[in-house]
Amino acid sequence: MPFSDVIGHERPKAILQTALRHDRVAHAYLLHGDDGIGKKLLALRFAQALNCERGDGLDACGACRSCRQFETRTHPDFLVIEPDRGLEEIDGELVKPDREVANPQIKIEQIRELEHAVVYRPLVGSKKIIILDEADRMTLQAANALLKTLEEPPGHSVLLLVCSRPSALPATVRSRCQVIRCAPPARTQVEAALVLKRELPPADARLLALASQVRIGHALAMDLKEARKKQDEYAALVSPGSLQSITTILTAAEALYKERGRETIEWLAQWVRDILLTRIGADQGQLLHPDRLPLLKETAGRARVDQLLDLLDEIDVAQRAATRNLNVRLTLEILLLRLRTALGLAAEARPAR
Repeated sequence: MPFSDVIGHERPKAILQTALRHDRVAHAYLLHGDDGIGKKLLALRFAQALNCERGDGLDACGACRSCRQFETRTHPDFLVIEPDRGLEEIDGELVKPDREVANPQIKIEQIRELEHAVVYRPLVGSKKIIILDEADRMTLQAANALLKTLEEPPGHSVLLLVCSRPSALPATVRSRCQVIRCAPPARTQVEAALVLKRELPPADARLLALASQVRIGHALAMDLKEARKKQDEYAALVSPGSLQSITTILTAAEALYKERGRETIEWLAQWVRDILLTRIGADQGQLLHPDRLPLLKETAGRARVDQLLDLLDEIDVAQRAATRNLNVRLTLEILLLRLRTALGLAAEARPAR
């Protein structure tokens, strides 16, 4: 499939197609951005375009033998390296375990495989292409081994590093790649893709786009019933009845922080934004949760605009700190207590003297 199959990423696509147009393809690219937004698919489409047998030089046809082989990872000049999920010995055979490995890594042995692959010229295509998915999971030894290839790259090879945490890569590796930042697609693009690919009604597509934080890869795989259940839980969490009880707030923060603490913080940002828009009488078409309009009106009527704005600033600080050592449970507790105050519920909860 061609670049048009990639949802969003207009600027990265334009950069890569310009390189194709002028025959100035770099020896290594680093595509980075949030998890699940389509970076790996973008890398695959670029790889297909480089070796397509029928394309116009700017895009892949998606139908020739080369494009099909890239899709199935059977092309002789194409290699995908991913974090090692680990192996277990069962009945004398090494097999992948059912459970998820806590910290899968790209190990030096895998980079040795890459080095061996790029030494030889392409067998059938014009380029030897390697995708390193989740490249930020390379061990230090693996990154140092890759550096040797990046310093003296064969002219017939192209390395495509894909990651969500570029800061986890050594600066020496980053500096030897052309760095391209990938941003999440627009919400409307994700919704349209869900309507088309999953044949969902617009309301359900909107729900999944929001629940996935507009990460198209997650949205396409997300269970709709589970997403609805989570949205109901979040709505119950911020209802006036729940926020009036400090015990309920602390219990909820304790229950949520381990598995979906950051997801809850993201949802709170959306919710506070909607309360603010409802409070100032904005067009309902701007709301992210129009299906929760009765609850929004109930809470917005008592809200203080200045405190909501301060709360949005606090949430923004928490989200930017999410990649560092953030105490998610404490942050959730504080944000929910701040929302309680902004809605005037703290005063209502005080016992009469």
